[in-house]
Amino acid sequence: MRVHVVSDVHGNSTDLARAGDGADALLCLGDLVLFLDYADHSRGIFPDLFGVENADRLVELRTARRFEEAHAFGAKLWAGVDRFPAIEKAVRKQYAEMFPAFPTPTYATYGNVDIPGLWSEYAGPGTTVLDGQRAEIGGWTFGFVGGGLRTPMRTPFEVDDEEYAAKIEAVGEVDVLCTHIPPEVPELVYDTVARRFERGSRALLDAIRRTRPRYSLFGHVHQPLTRRMRIGSTECVNVGHFARGGRPWALEW
Repeated sequence: MRVHVVSDVHGNSTDLARAGDGADALLCLGDLVLFLDYADHSRGIFPDLFGVENADRLVELRTARRFEEAHAFGAKLWAGVDRFPAIEKAVRKQYAEMFPAFPTPTYATYGNVDIPGLWSEYAGPGTTVLDGQRAEIGGWTFGFVGGGLRTPMRTPFEVDDEEYAAKIEAVGEVDVLCTHIPPEVPELVYDTVARRFERGSRALLDAIRRTRPRYSLFGHVHQPLTRRMRIGSTECVNVGHFARGGRPWALEW
């Protein structure tokens, strides 16, 4: 068996259409939506609505960890816009491009910038959406947990620690544990370009130590200090920032 794994697609539908080539299945660990590209501030929902100069300013504030100022700056811009309909319209446009690019079969879970309520409208019959659920692929059991934890960034699909832990618990013992965010290990959650620690999951780390899956696969941190490490017998792998690299990570057994 060979599966390809992607995460943090962020609008890269061109490479996504080829991501399943040569594989028996594609796994997607979320973040299909491109709200704001930190490397190219002209791309994404935010600059489309408010222009590149305002995107430059927002990135500047967030990178400096001045989150309250960033929130106030954004709130001022959004004051003149009917926020949720505008975002939903833009997300729908992106989803209409992204979901048809998935090969059959695809197993997918949500990222923290996704809007789960819309996925059922766009996922075709070849795409299985899972969150706190399991799937059998080639004789191995895969568990999927989507979304992120609460942060000052206030992205769309952040949940409380208790809710996230309950989803991890619901998955139980699996061969491969697939999540959007990493376990809470400093080397795995630190972004070397953003120069900050992203939120990882303590519940995920505890589950890895307790149930010892063969692999823990995740994304979320675009430029991690460490992309791969072992926790006990479990190989923990950040499968990469697909929006930039355009290549899936491969798993064979």
